[in-house]
Amino acid sequence: MDHAALKGTLRAELRARRAKLAAAMPDHAARLGGHAAALTLPEGAIVGGYMALAGEADPALLMAQLARRGHRLAVPRVTGKHAPLAFHAYEPGGELGPGAYGIAEPDPASPILEPHVLLVPLLGFDAAGRRLGYGGGYYDRTLEALRARNPVLAIGIAYAGQEVEALPAEPFDMPLDAVLTEAGLRRFVR
Repeated sequence: MDHAALKGTLRAELRARRAKLAAAMPDHAARLGGHAAALTLPEGAIVGGYMALAGEADPALLMAQLARRGHRLAVPRVTGKHAPLAFHAYEPGGELGPGAYGIAEPDPASPILEPHVLLVPLLGFDAAGRRLGYGGGYYDRTLEALRARNPVLAIGIAYAGQEVEALPAEPFDMPLDAVLTEAGLRRFVR
């Protein structure tokens, strides 16, 4: 089976697994928020978060905690099908509008910020820091573009049960530096 077919099969399996995890753990966002101090981010770091879809590991309370600790927040906006995401300034509870794929997005006129830390949604991850996303490549392109300019810490946001033994990797797949689950922060060696 080629990588694309294998990833497609894994995506279907991991979506079903994630739905079960989400149903079993309604307090997951609060648990993530409780681990904000474990991230040990540089003072004033700009954190690129995301607005969770139903069933996704939701970083909203974590982002609120990071804002209280003095970090600036940004959330993504899709600028084009094959383009990196643009991150715009965001404050918890701030106004967002309808965006691509049914995901709430910031106003395009709001200030663009370049994240030092990127919170990354995922369907699955493995012990090597590989991540399986939704197949659009948005976060891989975004991480590649950001890392070409400056070091960026990529932290997957997940349920611990989303870990799999191994994921297929292709040259364009950008690795995670860490993953944060309800069990805490786990760093990967790259």
